[in-house]
Amino acid sequence: MKNPKDYKTECAKCAGKFCFPLAEINTPLPPIEKAPLNCPIRRYREIMEKSAKEYERPEIREFARLASVQEAECYEWTEEGIRTKLPRIEELIRFSEKCNYKKLGLAFCIGLKEEAKLTTDILQSKGFDVYSVCCKTGRIPKEEIGLKGDEKILGPDLMETACNPVAQAEILNKEAVDLAVMLGLCIGHDTLFIKYCKMPSTVLAVKDRVLAHNPLAALYLSKGPYYSRITNQNNRIGTGKKVTLPENVREPDRSIPIKDGGN
Repeated sequence: MKNPKDYKTECAKCAGKFCFPLAEINTPLPPIEKAPLNCPIRRYREIMEKSAKEYERPEIREFARLASVQEAECYEWTEEGIRTKLPRIEELIRFSEKCNYKKLGLAFCIGLKEEAKLTTDILQSKGFDVYSVCCKTGRIPKEEIGLKGDEKILGPDLMETACNPVAQAEILNKEAVDLAVMLGLCIGHDTLFIKYCKMPSTVLAVKDRVLAHNPLAALYLSKGPYYSRITNQNNRIGTGKKVTLPENVREPDRSIPIKDGGN
């Protein structure tokens, strides 16, 4: 029999009955030895113990408690059974209220500027002070980050501004928002934003240019004739050197003044 350490973590292929058994309260949980051999609870007991201790920290415990309260408020029991009731924008509002947040930062893609304005109007109507920063802030030509003309959306003859998630994060750091909210940042750009953002952050919506910003729709349609292409078996994984980010990115310069009237 293989040792649990010989397996890899694959929760997505597990029925989930060990970590989410739906047992009555105070019912003893199944022993760890009953878990599947690839279960991280079984393979990484030290990580589980250290993670559990993190929730003993008062700030982490309270944040996690409020998040779980908010999770439960998204459901209600009816005569027909359990159903959902809150869209994500209402979750964002309620959770921010629970945390007593006043200043919310919105990092958005220029392709969702109308949605950004709607989001800002809604949050402001609830009393929040909203700071918003567009992905094109800084006006960095794409050539400056190494793109060739034929690698740009509009081609080689037009100047195209690169997305600047580092500046988006640093600006919201400087504004000292209570919570940073991402709206439609590109894949990779969102990664850099998260890397540089010093504040707690969340996502209101991710970008999907084809499916009205609902990327899961392609999964639901993957068994059909068109989107089945995403399940075709072919290995296109790169064979070159893996691209990595530094563990510690530069600290934001807190001495940079905010100029009145600047753009």
